[in-house]
Amino acid sequence: MSIWLRPIDLVSLNNFSSKTLVSHLGIKFTASGEDFLEGTMPVDDRTVQPYRLLHGGASCVLAESLGSIAASFCIDTNDYMAVGQHIEATHIRSVTKGEVRGRARAVHLGKSSQVWRIEIFNEEGKLVCDSKIVMAIVKRK
Repeated sequence: MSIWLRPIDLVSLNNFSSKTLVSHLGIKFTASGEDFLEGTMPVDDRTVQPYRLLHGGASCVLAESLGSIAASFCIDTNDYMAVGQHIEATHIRSVTKGEVRGRARAVHLGKSSQVWRIEIFNEEGKLVCDSKIVMAIVKRK
């Protein structure tokens, strides 16, 4: 059974993110299922730190982007919005080239908060970063 309140249109999501940090870093929303949202991010000049390793902050941007967008599909966005309240990330292995793929899955879907786990993998399918984001669900003003 799907957790989404409305269908996820990946083309619209990618267009919605145009001219934002998401598009600047090359993040693309690429897949969704009944309980997950996926996206990719290149490991290139935009996303590496001076040692040419994937920047931990870039991994956090990918994680927060996936978690925030996923959270918004689990609420009535006419009346509420999901805003990031806390994010944490454990960086497990380095990446120097290619692309990483993140997958967001809900841990908790409450009325006033949501918790999402976002796992980021390298091209070989090895875990690069394990992240958790807490989203506050707030009434629109």
